[in-house]
Amino acid sequence: MAHRIVLIGAGSAQFGSGTLTDIFLSDVLKGSHIVLHDINPTSLAKMLEVGQAYIQEKALPFTLSATTDRREALQGADFCIISIEVGNRFELWEQDWNVALQYGIRQVYGENGGPGGLFHSLRIIPPILEICGDIMAICPEAHVFSFSNPMSRICTTVKRKYPDLRFVGLCHEIASLPAHLPKILGLPFDQLLVRAAGLNHFSFMLECRRRDTGDDLYPVVREKAPAYFARVPTLARMVQRFRQEGRAEELERLALRLGTEPLVADEWHERGLFRTILDKFGYLPITSDSHTGEYIQWAHEVSDHEGILAFYQLYKAWCGGHHPQIGERVSERVVPLIDGIITNAGFEEMAVNLLNEGYITNLPSTQVVEVPAIVDGTGIHGLKLGEMPKGLAGLLLNQVAVHDLTAEAVLTGSRAAALQALLVDPVVTSVRAAEQTLDTMLTLQARYLSYIK
Repeated sequence: MAHRIVLIGAGSAQFGSGTLTDIFLSDVLKGSHIVLHDINPTSLAKMLEVGQAYIQEKALPFTLSATTDRREALQGADFCIISIEVGNRFELWEQDWNVALQYGIRQVYGENGGPGGLFHSLRIIPPILEICGDIMAICPEAHVFSFSNPMSRICTTVKRKYPDLRFVGLCHEIASLPAHLPKILGLPFDQLLVRAAGLNHFSFMLECRRRDTGDDLYPVVREKAPAYFARVPTLARMVQRFRQEGRAEELERLALRLGTEPLVADEWHERGLFRTILDKFGYLPITSDSHTGEYIQWAHEVSDHEGILAFYQLYKAWCGGHHPQIGERVSERVVPLIDGIITNAGFEEMAVNLLNEGYITNLPSTQVVEVPAIVDGTGIHGLKLGEMPKGLAGLLLNQVAVHDLTAEAVLTGSRAAALQALLVDPVVTSVRAAEQTLDTMLTLQARYLSYIK
């Protein structure tokens, strides 16, 4: 059966070409029509040209079209995949990060949590809500997958405005577990039963067992992981060595790997905060210092700042030099999920972002959480995991009011709610700094934030 799959934000070389690659490699999706949509006609035309050339070269059983008209793109859609950014991604990201630092707010990064996460959210959520509004009007039964960040705040706000939308957030950070656990435990990943949960970029491995015996392997992880992560080279050290030795090609390959699979490489990018959490809380975070640290008030003290900067610089360079290319599997997780829905597969997916319908009992039902899920013919259904460990729940609960007030600020355009979102954020320790940061950002990014009054 032919399906209509709409890629929203398809002009992005990373998202568009990577997702097309995975679709073209799917046997289940053969015969489908893929619609590329973007507001940038130049990048959209380039992606269409690359995609059509590949279909013709390989004689693939797919059809492809492109349009800048979103409502036209959505007609008859079965699956919609959203991956958008707003404005000059890195210029705005650096404002999100550095303005708060200038006023003394010690955020370790500026993408998803902390003040940076708030301003990123205030920019990107309104256009995503417009996209979702069109989907509800034109193809309300479509399954919608979103890759955009800040994942948790986007998903929470979307579900608040459109509770009936089949909306799922996806992120590839969970790939750190199959990358590292086999090396720590000396077992293939398919012999492990692993479950992780929390918030996006703020999630923890809760369970690790042998599939055949049910034996608890977490004591072994706690024993061996510190030495393992002490052995593998840090990203900053690798970048420094490559530059000193003039190994430009290896540096480029490293940047490419970080751009397509940020936590699957042998090196652990930043691990100061990561190791502190494992030591003090007894659970393995699934992502690195840059992401986890955005949510924790003491993260600045223990984070690997050199590694964070090295990752950011490499990722920025890779994005700036990446060109559309189809043919190598990128292995984003959305196409296997679509396949699983179509075939009623019933498999367990490691991490999806869904409204908390009793999946984590000591987090509120108003919050989107990241949990494992079953994928079948009716959609994606989170697994009920019970309570998070108390220490981890405490860290996560610090974010609930932040996300709640972010959603309110977006949906009502309230400056008061935006300020309160800063003042309840654990990384913000000064009223004056919060007010100065908000005033400065509303001026700097007035083109995107003028609706905040």
